[in-house]
Amino acid sequence: MSDPDAMPLTDEEWEAVKPLVRMGRPKAEVTKERITIRLSHDVVTQFRATGEGWQTRIDAALRQFITEHPLAR
Repeated sequence: MSDPDAMPLTDEEWEAVKPLVRMGRPKAEVTKERITIRLSHDVVTQFRATGEGWQTRIDAALRQFITEHPLAR
C-alpha cells in the first residue's frame, strides 16, 4: 500500500476490466476432435523428435494420406 502505482483495483474497476481479460488459447475457426488413438512406438518417437507441434504434423500426414487415397464409393 506504500506504492500508489500498485493500489488494488476496486470491485467496479475489476468489473470494467473483466470482459477484456481472456484466459487460455483463443478459439480456433476450425476445431479438432479429441480422440484416443494407439500408434506404433517408433511412429510416435519419430514425430516427437521433430519438436513442438508433432501432433499437428501427424494430423497433416493423415490428411495427406486421405487426399492421396480417397475412399472408393
